[in-house]
Amino acid sequence: MSEYTAIGGEEESFEEMFASSFDFAFTPPRRGEIREATILQIDEREIIVDLGAKQDGIVPSQDLERMDDDFRASLESGANVPVYVVNPRDQNDNLIVSINMGLQRYDWEKARELLKSQDAVDVKVSGYNKGGALVRWNRLEGFIPGSHLVSVRLSADRREAMSELIGNTLSVKIIEVDQDRRRLIFSEREAQREWRARRKAQLLAELNVGDVVKGVVTGIRDFGAFVNIGGADGLIHVSELAWHRVDHPRDILQIGQEIEVFVLNLDRQTNRIALSRKRLLSDPWDDAQFRYHEGQLVEGYVTNVVDFGAFVALEDGLEGLLHLSEMGDGALKEPYSYVQKGDHMSLRISHLEPEKRRVGFTQRWGTEADQPESPNQDVEDVGLA
Repeated sequence: MSEYTAIGGEEESFEEMFASSFDFAFTPPRRGEIREATILQIDEREIIVDLGAKQDGIVPSQDLERMDDDFRASLESGANVPVYVVNPRDQNDNLIVSINMGLQRYDWEKARELLKSQDAVDVKVSGYNKGGALVRWNRLEGFIPGSHLVSVRLSADRREAMSELIGNTLSVKIIEVDQDRRRLIFSEREAQREWRARRKAQLLAELNVGDVVKGVVTGIRDFGAFVNIGGADGLIHVSELAWHRVDHPRDILQIGQEIEVFVLNLDRQTNRIALSRKRLLSDPWDDAQFRYHEGQLVEGYVTNVVDFGAFVALEDGLEGLLHLSEMGDGALKEPYSYVQKGDHMSLRISHLEPEKRRVGFTQRWGTEADQPESPNQDVEDVGLA
């Protein structure tokens, strides 16, 4: 019986066993495959690596030139590196591999991990096209669609704005990874949204109701204005913009305006910050009874016109009603053709109720002698000029 016997009783020669063992361990390199390799030799123009094949692999000079200088300097004989099989056999029967393309495998794996974790990363803008910004992350090329860019607004001067972005580092999130199509999509908008949320949570922990802080108006809506107070937005409701009636926030504020605001409320569960502007202004009703009296001639401006009259605010913000029956000679049927929002008017105080925060105005003068000769008559006497 032979010295070498296979399981099951079938005899097998030493040569057959060696051949089958070798065939099992060795798989010829295939184009596009990534293998672990050991650096055998580093020359100025190439690197020789052992990747478990019948012949050593060659990392050509073109691949060395693409390497980061610091990374290339760190390579040494005996180090293990991933290599990408570029060509199993070129015209000179050489096995050509790429360390750069092998390292990209790890970047794709990391990209998939970041897609799941949604952690932010930094990318460098390398160019742009009509759709957005071209960026580089580690050894991969990526793309930020224009709709996901925050650092530049795609307006009429888009080309100039995008070219100024080249070379800048942006904080982004990965939103799509497709290694087969070499498609890597980032979003600066999503990263900014998360940063603002974290910053808002931090502000909520630091702020207290009653604090006075500086901010910049970032948005205006019908219901109020958003103000950035150090990386997070708070809302000034339209009712907190001024002591008088405000028809629309744009009548008081404009985007980009720097203002001081009063922290009105903090909701740490919903991460909402309520702000006030009027709390930093003097309440005109506090001393209204000392500055005004019935029959006093004043000047004001129309803040709103309604079917039954017009609301008029004095220069200090005190606001009251000029009823339709008190307009002109009192015979008007509707106010819209007589007065408009923003009109300046000379009026008399018909009644004053500071305790109820009410004031009424009239244009119906008692006698001809009571009528003012000019809009400013008596204004200096009441301290409103």
